[in-house]
Amino acid sequence: MSLKEKRRVTIYEALIPVVFLVVALYFTLQKFGGDPHIPILASAGVAALVALRTGYTWKELENGVIETIKMSMSAILILMIIGMIIGTWILSGVVPTMIYYGLQILSPGIFLVATTLICAVVSLATGSSWTTAGTVGIALIGIGQGLQIPIEIVAGAIVSGAYFGDKMSPLSDTTNLAPSMAGSDLFDHIRHMIYTTGPSLIISLILFGILGFKYSANNMDTASINVILDGLKGQFSISPLLLIPPILVIGMVILKIPAIPGLIGGTVIGGIFAFIFQGAGMSKIIEAAHYGFKSETGIEAIDGLLSRGGLDSMMWTVSLILCAMAFGGIMEKSGMLNAIAEQILKYAKSTGSIVLSTILTSIAMNLIAGDQYLSIVIPGRMYKDIYDKKGLHPKNLSRVLEDSGTLTSPLVPWNTCGSFMWKTLGVHPFAYLPYAFLNLLNPLVSIFYAYTGITMEKVTDESNKNNKEIA
Repeated sequence: MSLKEKRRVTIYEALIPVVFLVVALYFTLQKFGGDPHIPILASAGVAALVALRTGYTWKELENGVIETIKMSMSAILILMIIGMIIGTWILSGVVPTMIYYGLQILSPGIFLVATTLICAVVSLATGSSWTTAGTVGIALIGIGQGLQIPIEIVAGAIVSGAYFGDKMSPLSDTTNLAPSMAGSDLFDHIRHMIYTTGPSLIISLILFGILGFKYSANNMDTASINVILDGLKGQFSISPLLLIPPILVIGMVILKIPAIPGLIGGTVIGGIFAFIFQGAGMSKIIEAAHYGFKSETGIEAIDGLLSRGGLDSMMWTVSLILCAMAFGGIMEKSGMLNAIAEQILKYAKSTGSIVLSTILTSIAMNLIAGDQYLSIVIPGRMYKDIYDKKGLHPKNLSRVLEDSGTLTSPLVPWNTCGSFMWKTLGVHPFAYLPYAFLNLLNPLVSIFYAYTGITMEKVTDESNKNNKEIA
C-alpha cells in the first residue's frame, strides 16, 4: 500500500493489541509461571498486523520501534551502571554499613515506626523492596511476633518502608523505568517525588506511632537482629566513613549533576572504598561490578541480602524495556496509542482528571496484568502525549506512575510483588493492606495535588530544552 492509502486507526482496532496483551500476560504470568517478555513481543506482533492492515509498511513500523527504543537508551545505560554501583557498594561495605547502622535504631517504644524507617533505609541502600522484605523484613516479623504485635500490622510497616526506598532510591529499577517512560530526568524525577512521598511517609509514621503506642511497655528480643549485626561485622569493616558515597549521591541529586556521569563516579568511588576499607583487589572489584557480589557467610539473611548487583543483574529489566519499547513503538507509530488517548481525553479534561485516569490505569494494570513493570510501562506510553499536549512537565507523569504503579503492586495477591510479599512475610496482602499506610496514602496525595495544582509543574522553554537533551 502507498502512503495515500493509509487510514486512521479506529478505537476498536487500537484495543485489539491491548486486549491481546492483557489476555496473554494473564495466562503467561498466572497460569504458566512465565515472564512478561514473550507476551509483550507477541502483542507487538499483533499490533504490527493491525497496523499493516491500515496501510502502514513494515519499514515504517520498524523505524517507529527504533525511534522509541532510542528514547529509552539513557535509562538502559543508567540501569547497567546502577548494577555496577550496587556490586561495588556492597563489596566496599557501603551497603552493609547503611544496613548495620539502620538496624541499631530499634527501640521497643517505637517498634512500628522503627520498622518502617529500617526498611526504608535498607531499601534506599539496595534499591530493592524484595531484598528488604526477604531479609530484614523476616527478622522484623520474628521480633514483632515476640512482642505480640499483630503480624499483619508489622507486615504493613515493612511493606510501607520497603516501597518508600524502592520508589525513592536511584538504585531502584522502577525509579529508573518511570522517567524513561515519561521522558524525564532521573534526578528531576526523584526530587519531584519528594512532594508526594515525603508527606505520605510522615503521615504513615504518625499512624504507626499511634498504632504502636500500646506496645511500648513490651520487652524486645533482639536476637535475630544481633545475628545480622554480628554477621555484617564479621564479613566487612564497618565505618561511618563508608556513608560518604551515599551522601555524595544525595549531593548529586541536589546539585543536578547528570545521572550517567554522576553514577559512574559513584561506581568508581565504590571501587576505591572497596580497596581502602575491605582490601579488595582489582579482580574482585571488576567481578563485583560485572557479576555482582556473592556473600558466603552461611547466614541466610545476610547472604540473601548482599548477594546481588552487577551489570548482568540488570539484563532482565533491560530486555523487558526493549520488548515494551517494541510494543509501544508500533502502537505509537500506527496511531493506536493516540486513538486510545483521544477517547480518554473526552473524559479527562482537567489536570486532576488526567492524573486520576493515569492512577486508575496503573492500578488496573497491576490488577489485570499482575506485574509492577507493566503498570509503569503501559500507562507511561499511553499517557505521555496527553501530558505533553496539556503542557505538563514529564516529571509529573513519571511521579504519578510511581505513586500508583509502584506502590499498589504489593497490595494485589496475584501480582508478582504481592505474591512475593505473601510468600516471604507469610501474610496475605489483603491482611496487611489496611496497614500499608504509605502505599494507600501516596496515590491519594497525588490525586489531591493534581486537583489543587500543587507542584504540578508546567513545561517551560528551559525545561523543554533540558528534556530534549535527555532524550
